[in-house]
Amino acid sequence: MEKCRFVVASGTFDGYDVPHQPSNISIRSKKLFCFLVVVDEVSLKFIKKNVTVRKDRDEGMWVGIWQLIPLKHLPYDEPRRKGKVPKILTHRLFPEAQYSIWIDGKMELIVDPLLILERYLWHEKHTYAIAQHKHHRSIYEEADANKRRKRYARLLIDLQMNIYYYEGMEPWSLKKNTISDVPEGAIIIREHTALSNLFNCLWFNEVYLFTPRDQLSFGYIVYRLRGLFKFFMFQNCEYNSLFVLHLHTREHSSKVEWIKSLSEFKGNGSSMKESRGGFGLWTPYPKNLDSVILPPVVRTSKAG
Repeated sequence: MEKCRFVVASGTFDGYDVPHQPSNISIRSKKLFCFLVVVDEVSLKFIKKNVTVRKDRDEGMWVGIWQLIPLKHLPYDEPRRKGKVPKILTHRLFPEAQYSIWIDGKMELIVDPLLILERYLWHEKHTYAIAQHKHHRSIYEEADANKRRKRYARLLIDLQMNIYYYEGMEPWSLKKNTISDVPEGAIIIREHTALSNLFNCLWFNEVYLFTPRDQLSFGYIVYRLRGLFKFFMFQNCEYNSLFVLHLHTREHSSKVEWIKSLSEFKGNGSSMKESRGGFGLWTPYPKNLDSVILPPVVRTSKAG
């Protein structure tokens, strides 16, 4: 991997996905790119049970074009939070890489990665590209959707949004310089510049401190950098032309998603707290948030 300058990276944890083989990959890209899937021990066992895994002479494990990268001693218990390590900190896992394309484990790549770099980075000299969310432009709309679909504990999502609103993060409007504050995080296309790497580290800090829903914190970091970070957010319809979306092998669920009151985290319920993540949710905020009233949300889609 020390020789990998161009990386297509993906990841699967707790056995939610198996690697999907990409198509339309040019001979040039097969020589130039490393196709790497980060897995934990649970996913590795699941993959070995369900698909053919071959070993090379260096004991490297492969599923088709994908090389499996097993990670041990992962820093988190929550599968969604584990997945943010290779997704956001790609430049830390593969420090020799100059360019990376991250795709979620449920995605099947159907476009040559060199064409992706040309279209989204090189053609207009961007260093960071990510798709616009299909339904939402405001993080407060996305937070409302996460609560309704039970993607994380509602009270903890509210706490994160209260802090962001208190710190001046306004809902998205036409006055902003970005087309949206909410990305579709299943694909991230990056040149590993110093500023891109800094943005990723700041973004990861928010995921570490608060909820593992990274779409809630992306726009906040853009706001805090006050226009210093330039990125290309492309239309969601283009995102759908790059991949085939597969279902997870099973639906993700955890007890914390059903919490309705902070009192449920006390006593025997304290075991529902993540032991190694989300510390910002349990550390007293230095200001009084009781007076914060979140902006109203207009629900514009059934799916959202």
